Amino acid sequence: MSTNPLLDAHTLPPFAEIKPEHVVPAIETLLAENREAIEALVARAERETPRWETLAAPLEALNDRLSRAWSPVSHLNGTMNNAALRQAFETSLGQLSEYSTWLGQHEGLFRAWQALKDGPAWAELDEGQRRTVDNTLRDFRLAGVDLPTEQKRRYGEIQARLSSLTNTFSNQLLDATQAWHLDLRDDTRLAGLPESALATLKANAEAKGIEGYRITLDFPSFLPVMTHADDRELRHQVYTAFVTRASDAGPNAGEFDNAPVMEETLALRQELAELLGFATYADYSLATKMADSPGQVIGFLEDLANRAVPQAREEFAELAAFARDELGMDALEPWDVGYASEKLREARYAISDEQLRPYFPAPRVVDGLFQVVERLYGVTFEEHETAPRYHPDVRYFRILDAGAPIAGFYLDLYAREGKRGGAWMDECRVRRQEGDTLQLPVAYLTCNFTRPVGDAPALLTHDEVTTLFHEFGHGLHHMLTRQDVADISGINGVAWDAVELPSQFMENYCWEREGLDLIAGHVDSGEPLPEALFDKLQAAKNFQSAMGMARQLEFSLFDFRLHRELSAPSADDIQALLDEVRDAVSVLPRATFNRFQNGFGHIFAGGYAAGYYSYKWAEVLSADAWSAFEEAGIFDAETGQRFRTEILERGGSRDAAELFRTFRGREPSVEPLLRHSGIRAA
Repeated sequence: MSTNPLLDAHTLPPFAEIKPEHVVPAIETLLAENREAIEALVARAERETPRWETLAAPLEALNDRLSRAWSPVSHLNGTMNNAALRQAFETSLGQLSEYSTWLGQHEGLFRAWQALKDGPAWAELDEGQRRTVDNTLRDFRLAGVDLPTEQKRRYGEIQARLSSLTNTFSNQLLDATQAWHLDLRDDTRLAGLPESALATLKANAEAKGIEGYRITLDFPSFLPVMTHADDRELRHQVYTAFVTRASDAGPNAGEFDNAPVMEETLALRQELAELLGFATYADYSLATKMADSPGQVIGFLEDLANRAVPQAREEFAELAAFARDELGMDALEPWDVGYASEKLREARYAISDEQLRPYFPAPRVVDGLFQVVERLYGVTFEEHETAPRYHPDVRYFRILDAGAPIAGFYLDLYAREGKRGGAWMDECRVRRQEGDTLQLPVAYLTCNFTRPVGDAPALLTHDEVTTLFHEFGHGLHHMLTRQDVADISGINGVAWDAVELPSQFMENYCWEREGLDLIAGHVDSGEPLPEALFDKLQAAKNFQSAMGMARQLEFSLFDFRLHRELSAPSADDIQALLDEVRDAVSVLPRATFNRFQNGFGHIFAGGYAAGYYSYKWAEVLSADAWSAFEEAGIFDAETGQRFRTEILERGGSRDAAELFRTFRGREPSVEPLLRHSGIRAA
């Protein structure tokens, strides 16, 4: 064993042993060893015709060793962020970007892969191996392997800078989120907040050793204020702090401003696309997606907008009338919308998040999630309490099939300081076969739910339950794969605009009686969700659904047009485009100081650049896939098995459209999405 845990072989990351000072030496060592090994592989390929065993398999092993070291570092940077780790992460990020460019532009390596495709060994490869070779050759071209020397150098500079900018955007958003808080000595201004929210704010204050209540911009604190606080000025204050994070406006104006990061990022993305022969970054983005062209994406989004926006306008008019007549608000401000909507929902359906929350204690929800998956796919779950973990809140589970382990995952549910916001699934280990050894897939499943207070379990909102099911759908895609080649295993090699299919599919079980009977149980009595509450939940399912769809279309159109129409925009240009998109599809009031784009991590720090439309694109697939279960029964074993074998197990081994057609027996239809969303046919 070495003195650096990141250089040792481990089944699971040894989190307790990993220190910031290990990161840079480990990555430098691995990159140097990889470069030497790759040159040896290329030299061999020049002497003898490459085969899978002499080229692809050893390369995969090198990539996997590097990934097993970097994965826990990257995950800790997102979930246990501190200054020393951040510095080490940033240093290594630059080195990894440089290595990735070197690898992608290695002409000798490219020739070796091409020789594998053109040579006699091609006939011996299975479907997944051939797909890997084709994807690899495509990615070489997308990395500029064909470019002249000077342009290759420029490509490398751009990629390194973009990698750094992504990290800067994420860090500044995290810092801006954590830089603001509002301390209140008593609960006078917190009238309207439910007990669960007051307990969270009180716990925030206690954690900092102060009296009273602390409001932060973390979602479990921010959201209850925006939906429940009767104090309109308080909502205004908290809203302003939230929508101006990392910008030139608001209480921390200019301190963590992401505007220069966005400007440079967009200019470099366009330059990168042009270097590779694409007209725009949007065109470049689609080279690895299901959608055929930018025109098809815009047409898809505008078609949905034509269907949803008229209904969204009606929904907002109802809200404004209710706010005027019942709440005495002559004009709805942006910080009133969540509050008024919650009051309207309660008035119309006699249901609120707080009524539902006692039925969703986190332990019961997690157990119910496992039961849903067990019934669908025939697997079982087992907690492994001695597995290494990085925080006391984190739990580790194994998935068993016929009693044998096939995968594992870390479950990290609660918000805390030093953890970036949102919810996500990421790879810890990827399933791959090496000789006689099968490496099992391991996932990180991360959320930011309200923490438990005292000895009581955390009580989740229905939205949080749906979020957990969504991320677990991604996890199942990763963990139930049957592919043995890393590049097409799990979500690898899956078109980005299809990758949300399994996650969105899982959300449906949070709305069905049969699913909820497994998920929900009262925190005190264990009783199931009463029929009256279930009926109200169902009735309220599509409350403001057209407004919700219009909001998603706003984000999608803004992202795609930004990467298609503006080559080197200023912050003002970015704002002007967002305003233009909002004029077309948004129905909500606007604040001139809103800087949503400065916190849009999905496209500036999360891989969704010119790809945010993927959520809606994949929702068409997931709604249509769900309609197969509606026809057969939502726990129909045969349909569940087909979904497992045709979608989840296949990973990236075949084209996503082909996999969908095999499962559904036809092309996807948009009608189930409109029906499930309560959008009237145009």
